[in-house]
Amino acid sequence: MKRLGKLITSNLFDGPEELTRAHQIYFKFFEFFVVYEVIKLSWEWGLYTLKITDVVLPLGIANLIDISFMHGNQLPIINAVLISAIMLISFFRIGSKWLYSIAFILLHFQYVARFSIGEIPHSANLVGMALFSFALGIAFFEKASSRYRFIFGFTIFYIGLGYFSASISKLIGTGPGWIDGRHLWLWIAEKGTDILSREGEFSYTIVQTLALNSIPAATLMLLIGISTEFFGILCWFKKLRPFIILSLIGMHFGVMLSMNIRFDSFMMELLILAFPYPEIYLKYKDQIKSYISGKLIRI
Repeated sequence: MKRLGKLITSNLFDGPEELTRAHQIYFKFFEFFVVYEVIKLSWEWGLYTLKITDVVLPLGIANLIDISFMHGNQLPIINAVLISAIMLISFFRIGSKWLYSIAFILLHFQYVARFSIGEIPHSANLVGMALFSFALGIAFFEKASSRYRFIFGFTIFYIGLGYFSASISKLIGTGPGWIDGRHLWLWIAEKGTDILSREGEFSYTIVQTLALNSIPAATLMLLIGISTEFFGILCWFKKLRPFIILSLIGMHFGVMLSMNIRFDSFMMELLILAFPYPEIYLKYKDQIKSYISGKLIRI
């Protein structure tokens, strides 16, 4: 067990002692993605919260305090402005090292205020946990390489644990019968009703048509989905990570085609983390430069 723990830790948190230019660019690109998504979500949630008057379902910190103070006024917009400013300031490393932590707390308030009416999506979970990784990494590590190793390692740790937990939760809640294809029929009908009420029209995709015409096909789709989630924890291991993460991206495409549920930010974040891009660049740097030089000369 001790050897397994050491193996997992090394696969998650081992990295360069000194960051090359390629590592620095990769790190800032991932950070920019998180900053952009957090600002985008804070405004989407804030604008929607303006329409909410009652708390139907307390979430997170709303179980401890009355979140209704976020409703019926302009606080959601003020909060979005604060989150946006803090994220941008922290991105450029201006001010306190705790700024990302403050943004994380404010974003949580925005989240529980927006989804206090009972609709709880999962499409922003990975973005929120990536922000949490940056909050901890920037606050507790001074050396750039230590921040790099922790932030990427902790984010990937949560991704693996999150998908694995999702599969276990399904089995705990429903048992092995969760993969019954008739459950997929129900979810297709529910999402179809949502889309019809929102857009005024709805048509089945090829995948939905296949699932609705065949219980075995629908069952196989659910089996592939829950199996992919179950083995998602293997992304903790570097050699398996690209294959596991690409499988998870494929699963999300399947969910989109079968249940009209989009996970755009999930898939973007997974794609960013799927490969060791700096190491690939450094390994083939000379070939890449030679190829680019040759193209430029021909031009």
